[in-house]
Amino acid sequence: MAALALAALLLATAGTVWFLWHQLDSNIHTDTGVEAELRKYMKERPDPSRTGAENVLIIGTDRRSGSDGSYGRDTGTARSDTVILMHLAAGRRSVTAVSIPRDLMVRVPRCTRPDGSRTTAGLAQFNWAFSWGGTACTIRTVEQLTGVRIDHHVTVDFTGFKKMVDAVGGVEVCTPYPIHDKEARLDLPAGRQMLDGEKALGYVRARHGFGDGSDTERMDRQQAFLASLLRKTESEGVLLDPAKLYPVLDAATSSLSTDPGLNSMSKLYDLVSGVQDIPMRRVRFLTVPREPYPYDVNRDQLVQPQAAVLFAALRDDRQVAVQSLGPGLRPPASSPPVTSPPPGGADPTYRGTTADHDICHESNR
Repeated sequence: MAALALAALLLATAGTVWFLWHQLDSNIHTDTGVEAELRKYMKERPDPSRTGAENVLIIGTDRRSGSDGSYGRDTGTARSDTVILMHLAAGRRSVTAVSIPRDLMVRVPRCTRPDGSRTTAGLAQFNWAFSWGGTACTIRTVEQLTGVRIDHHVTVDFTGFKKMVDAVGGVEVCTPYPIHDKEARLDLPAGRQMLDGEKALGYVRARHGFGDGSDTERMDRQQAFLASLLRKTESEGVLLDPAKLYPVLDAATSSLSTDPGLNSMSKLYDLVSGVQDIPMRRVRFLTVPREPYPYDVNRDQLVQPQAAVLFAALRDDRQVAVQSLGPGLRPPASSPPVTSPPPGGADPTYRGTTADHDICHESNR
């Protein structure tokens, strides 16, 4: 009887696990239209990595793509608010997440609009690529900018971001001065505090009421927040506790639109398997080195040769060094250097942070 009861329990548990796994799979939207569009330009795309490294382009938007997978459904009123090129090193020895400013002036290729018409190639603000031609146009723009082959893409709706933060019980941030931003509906006192999903979204997206209001400051804040989110999941054992992990995965997958290569839990697991063993100090966040665009101070351009060195390091699967952002948010009107110059031809050290850098702890020393 005991053996029969144990067998029944195992079968019941397996059934529950299968149901939950299937539910997570069904949350993920497959964007087949992007793949169809990219196939038209295979000859112009960079070669895939030969080392086993993989590059994933993560696009944060203000609404989810359509459910039918047709090309262009992620354009129109949707905007790419955040774009991150995530480099998973061969052997999963490190992760490097590179933010690309939406105000960066870049060459945008000729792309297909949702109505089937074609745009004109030329110099434009980076986030216009998404507005004009959706995810496919953004991928082609990044590949031409960096020479890095994008192996996979993930579009994340900000609604899912809010749910993820709530699923882990909030994320702690530290602010050295009070924050008041009516547009972001954000009213924070100075000091250490826990943000729920709604406040966290305002915190990472807002540009008013923070320092100089620049996109630079906003991306620094996003990187520090993502590092705090990763530390929260690790320190509280979320990844090892199914009861804690499922709500996080459910929130994440319900907001995802991916290429066919990442449209299931098993495929996502295969991609990031081994990532949980990477030390937090080897999970790096940085922003492409840039400076004010000379013809419009509200836009940016790449700083060379630092940008070229960074892109070459990603292509060659070499380690990228980052320098800590420092404790907390910067006070108003501060403007730290974009990146350290490469001494004697050595690789530069880029402004950024690592996932083990606890800004709240450092600010309380």
